[in-house]
Amino acid sequence: MIYRKANISEIKQLSELRKKQLVDEGIEPNIDIDEELKNFFYNKLNDGSLIQWVVEENDEIIATAAIVFYEFPPTYTNKTGKKGYVTNVYTKGNYRGRGIATTLLDKLAEEAKIAGVTKLWLGASKLGRPVYKKFGFKENDSWLELNL
Repeated sequence: MIYRKANISEIKQLSELRKKQLVDEGIEPNIDIDEELKNFFYNKLNDGSLIQWVVEENDEIIATAAIVFYEFPPTYTNKTGKKGYVTNVYTKGNYRGRGIATTLLDKLAEEAKIAGVTKLWLGASKLGRPVYKKFGFKENDSWLELNL
């Protein structure tokens, strides 16, 4: 398996994986979001506010995870105000249970540290919740957070 950062030429694949993830999480695909996904990935990858990692096997992307960087006003618990939102964490069914998502989370945590981010947060699906909690994320009202 090859772990690497996604690039702008893979927007179509990233969009398809995102849609597959949403359906697997039980969200009904009742609207067309292709253009919005294309714009999101294009804009965020270009401005550096999104770092998307992918895992390849046999020239196929089998897993993915991303971090979107945000700046909030500084607080007493987050001096810089910088946070990273973990999203698009998805592993194709027949590759689950092999530690791929955990390795991707390690890579995202390193990206966050490099960017000066000290807090990560995410919204977890039922399937992903045990992985995140085992990684160290703690429940916090409606989000899970990880202090780095």
